[in-house]
Amino acid sequence: MADHVRIGVLGAARIVPAALVRPARSTSAVVVSAVAARDAGRAREFADRHGIARVHDDYEALLADPDLDAVYVPLPNGLHGRWTLAALAAGKHVLCEKPFAANAEEAARVAEAARNSGLVVMEAFHYRYHPLAARMAEVVGELGELRHVDARLAFPLPRFSDIRYSLELAGGALMDAGCYPVNLVRLLGGGEPEVRSARALLKGDGVDRAMRAELKFPGGHTGTVVASMWSRTVLKVTAKVLGANGEMRVVNPFAPQAGHRLAVRLKGQRRVERFDRRPSYEYQLEAFADAVLHGKPFPTTADDAVATLRVIDDIYRAAGLPVRLPS
Repeated sequence: MADHVRIGVLGAARIVPAALVRPARSTSAVVVSAVAARDAGRAREFADRHGIARVHDDYEALLADPDLDAVYVPLPNGLHGRWTLAALAAGKHVLCEKPFAANAEEAARVAEAARNSGLVVMEAFHYRYHPLAARMAEVVGELGELRHVDARLAFPLPRFSDIRYSLELAGGALMDAGCYPVNLVRLLGGGEPEVRSARALLKGDGVDRAMRAELKFPGGHTGTVVASMWSRTVLKVTAKVLGANGEMRVVNPFAPQAGHRLAVRLKGQRRVERFDRRPSYEYQLEAFADAVLHGKPFPTTADDAVATLRVIDDIYRAAGLPVRLPS
C-alpha cells in the first residue's frame, strides 16, 4: 500500500501555496508532484519557485500523468465541475476548491460521478477540518432549542476586474464569500434551510458585490447569511447561535489560524475557548490523505456540496439574480 498521495495542480492560482504547497511540507503523506497552467511559462516559474518536479503543457496532459494519484482544482468557480469530472474520468482523486461547482445541478452530476468512481472527491472547506469547527457543532448542543443561526463573511475586494466579479466565471459575493457562511449555517442549524428572502447589492449586471439572506430551518428556528466583497461592512468574520439556554458567538470561524475566539453564555455564566493556531489547510490536507490512503470518512463530501449549492441557488433566485452557470 502506498504511504503518500502524489498530487498535481490544475492552475497556478494565488491560493495554491497556502492551501496546498506549504501544508504538504508539513506532512509526509502528500507530495505535490506536478503543475499545469494555461500559460506554460507561468507554470514553469511556479514549479521552480515551489520545488514542484514536473510541469505539464496543459491540463489534459496532467490528468493523463500515470504517476499522479490525485488532482487539486483551484480554478475559477465556473470551471470546477468540468475539471473535477475530467479528473474522475482519468481515475484521479480530487480536492476541489469551493464552491464545488457553478450550481447544484452541476454539483449533483459531479456527486453521481464520484459515487460511481469510488474515488475521493473533497470540497476544500478547510475550516471544517480545524478543531474549532467540531467544537462549534458540539457547543450548539448545549444551547437547547435553537432560535437563530447567523454567519457572516465580509472582506474588501475593490479590484473589480478580479475574476471573482465575473458572471461568466460563476463569480459574485455569494459564491466566493457567501459559500462559507451558507456551509456553516447548515452545519450549526441542524437540517437544510429554506430561503425566505434575499437582497443583493450589485457590481454589474447579475453580479452581486454583497448579499444578505434570511432562512428558516425545519425545526422552526431562523438563520441569516451575510456575504460581502464590497459594501459598508468592510471586514466581518463571525458566527452566532442563539438557543433557549444561551448563545455562542465566534470570531473568525473560517480562518482560525489568524486568531479566533469562541464565547459561550449559558445560564448566566460565560466562558471563552480557543484552539491551536495550526493552519486549517494542514488539517484539511491530512484528512484528504487519510481518505485516499485509508478510506477514512470526511465531512465535505460531494453530496454535502450539493446541499450547500442548493441554498446558494435559492438565495440567488430569491434576490432576483440568475443562478450561476458553468463556464
